[in-house]
Amino acid sequence: MRVAIIGGGIVGLATARQLLERHPATKVLVLEKEIAPGQHQTGHNSGVLHCGLYYTPGSARARLAVTGVRRMVEFCEQHGVAYDLCGKTVIATEPEEIPRLHALFERGIANGLNGLKLLSPEQIHEYEPHAAGLAGIRVPEEGITDYPHVCAEMVKEICGWGGEIRFSSEVKKLRRRTTWSIETSSGAYEADFLITCAGLHCDRVGRKAGSGERTKIVPFRGEYYLLKPERQYLARNLIYPVPDPKFPFLGVHFTRLIHGGVECGPNAVLAFAREGYRKGDFSLRDTVETLTYPGFWRFFLRYPKMCWDELKRSYSKELFCRSLQRLVPEIRLQDLAPGGSGVRAQAMPPNGELMQDFYFARQEGALHVLNAPSPAATASLAIADEILNMAGSAVIG
Repeated sequence: MRVAIIGGGIVGLATARQLLERHPATKVLVLEKEIAPGQHQTGHNSGVLHCGLYYTPGSARARLAVTGVRRMVEFCEQHGVAYDLCGKTVIATEPEEIPRLHALFERGIANGLNGLKLLSPEQIHEYEPHAAGLAGIRVPEEGITDYPHVCAEMVKEICGWGGEIRFSSEVKKLRRRTTWSIETSSGAYEADFLITCAGLHCDRVGRKAGSGERTKIVPFRGEYYLLKPERQYLARNLIYPVPDPKFPFLGVHFTRLIHGGVECGPNAVLAFAREGYRKGDFSLRDTVETLTYPGFWRFFLRYPKMCWDELKRSYSKELFCRSLQRLVPEIRLQDLAPGGSGVRAQAMPPNGELMQDFYFARQEGALHVLNAPSPAATASLAIADEILNMAGSAVIG
């Protein structure tokens, strides 16, 4: 059996790894358009190990996050990847957020998280002395790691177990008769079964394969600042606000990075290129595809204030700083240095709702991962097993 996996981000690599571990006789080929693995969503996140606090009980996100974080920690230990289960503090700063905080606590309990603790204002200071709030939750299973290093270790295992990875191999055309014919920028390949994990381009790759799915990716850029070294003491570990349940974005927060430093953000603004990591990045194709998509306009008309507020914060360091001051009042404008950014591949169906759970689509001879939002990096090994279980006997002949 020959299985081709399109996409060399962490989900694609984890799928290849798990397939080879479970079925060593399978011929596995990973096709990645970039020159190295994990160049987009995997390599542009903050490295947080999410343990499943936010997600609806019973959803794939909740189930796979809870098992996935424990498996990722085990992987890191086995392969010498740096990680730290430093814990996270979620803080309510307004009275109307307190019921949502308590609902979040109950959700975490329902999802099977261990050691959750409700915090008073004084107890918040025990974990984050410079944070302020009316109430909080301590999440001890949350942490940070180095996902690019995780990808590098997965690549070693895949190649060591007989798998093949082809970089600089952008898929141009997919055609299925009795088997798949795959035309790429590096040559042509054949496969009996196809798994697509193409992240920011997953909808396009799925359409090339004939999936018939109408859901499209709308890219949102998340922009970060860094705390200057002399002010990094203001955030010990992870400090998060209470999220608005209507949106999949968690709000600006503080993240200690595994190799040093503290990141602040992100906001969430429409990106005018699927790989648009800078404000000036522009792709005519990507922009036209978004702006002519009815689902995007339904989303925009449903949440105009949120869209406008995020856009203003993107262009105003002062507004960004004010958002951070809600959690850590001592933050000053001069404490913030320019940071990095990432682009989130947000799946959006034609009705304009933001798809919040993982979404997989089957077709004959193929399985497509069409929405893999956070905590996809954390849960990648568990997602991989989910993919293989869904594909069933088709991937082993």
